[in-house]
Amino acid sequence: MNQVIVYWSGTGNTEDIANKIKGDLGCDCFSVSEASVDDVLKYDTIILGCPAMGAEELEDAEFKPFYDELMASASGKNIALFGSYGWGDGEWMRNWCDEVKAYGCNLLADGLIVNGDSSAIDDGEYSNFIAAIK
Repeated sequence: MNQVIVYWSGTGNTEDIANKIKGDLGCDCFSVSEASVDDVLKYDTIILGCPAMGAEELEDAEFKPFYDELMASASGKNIALFGSYGWGDGEWMRNWCDEVKAYGCNLLADGLIVNGDSSAIDDGEYSNFIAAIK
């Protein structure tokens, strides 16, 4: 099964998490500015990463337009989600997971949320996330 990570990172925290996942899965990894929707749709599993922005929303200048275009053709795809946050309770991830399911995608795991960088990852949650994707 081929897998790809596509992420957006403002402060580097989500990029740090993306690189940790890449190291553990051995999959391809691109920032959203390096990815094309057509290329990403060729993968069996798509792992998307975006931090919570503003009022717990996806970043809307670069990531959200890519995501919206991707989801228009992603029904039936295996999807996993991750991201970092600095405040709030993870509402953006719960909403994002619900949205991915509404698009008809197979959500492989609960979204992995991290308060800060990869050093703040809960080991048990991370292990479950990786196992669900493998």
